[in-house]
Amino acid sequence: MSSPGLENLQRWMQAVVVHPGEIDEALAAPGAAAEVPRERVGDVILPTEALTSAERVGIYHSMYLLRMHDALANDYEALKHFLGDHAFFHLVRDYVQAHPSRSYSLNRLGDHLPEFVGRAADLKRRDFCHDLARLECAMAQVFDAEEVPPLSEAQIAAVPPDAWENARLRTIPAFRLLAFRYPVNAYLQTVREDDHDHPKARLKGEWVAIYRRDFKVWRLSLTREAYALLTDLAAGLTLGAAIEAAGKRGKRAPSAESLFGWFREWVSGGVFARVER
Repeated sequence: MSSPGLENLQRWMQAVVVHPGEIDEALAAPGAAAEVPRERVGDVILPTEALTSAERVGIYHSMYLLRMHDALANDYEALKHFLGDHAFFHLVRDYVQAHPSRSYSLNRLGDHLPEFVGRAADLKRRDFCHDLARLECAMAQVFDAEEVPPLSEAQIAAVPPDAWENARLRTIPAFRLLAFRYPVNAYLQTVREDDHDHPKARLKGEWVAIYRRDFKVWRLSLTREAYALLTDLAAGLTLGAAIEAAGKRGKRAPSAESLFGWFREWVSGGVFARVER
């Protein structure tokens, strides 16, 4: 049998490294064995005095999962805290089998984790974990989103007072709006502050705006009414139409004081990128 070519070796190494079982199982798995038969591993990976050929490949095999774990633990700090080290490790193991790394960068490795968590039948408090994963995934995506300067005072001053009703406020790319059934934003905050008085995983709605400013990701808690208004603005409604819709949603329209306070907070926070007239 001829020696395997470079492409065969690359496919073999990929198949072995990402296999979820032990190294001997990985080397004998059909995908790997089709490229380099188990009995010929010593022909392509030479043993040393201290390690067999399988043990040498096993170093890379074991490090792959650990590297995936570390990358996801960095982005999903609160989810790992809630599940515990053991359960989180097994979640990562199963996840990377369904969604292996396909890029030179690990920044987007966890993009599918929320939906994966939402389908995980054996996960404790799955719905709470799903909300928690959605929050942390949005934070990771916002961190890597395109950088766009926020709306400036000069841009605001350039809009005539009578033009604001028909103006549209466009949000920056590094911005997400999320509604949750559980207090996951509060839970994340207690984890980061090393506060052991964590909120219970019980139904309690939260509404959060997530955005990046000055190279830092911010989380802004919103009322239900503020969330609905900001959602309409982010969807492209004019300022007048969004305020009118806010007045029709509840029993009582938001007060002028509330509206002014919300807009002042959003603009000063850098949520908006520009005004379109």
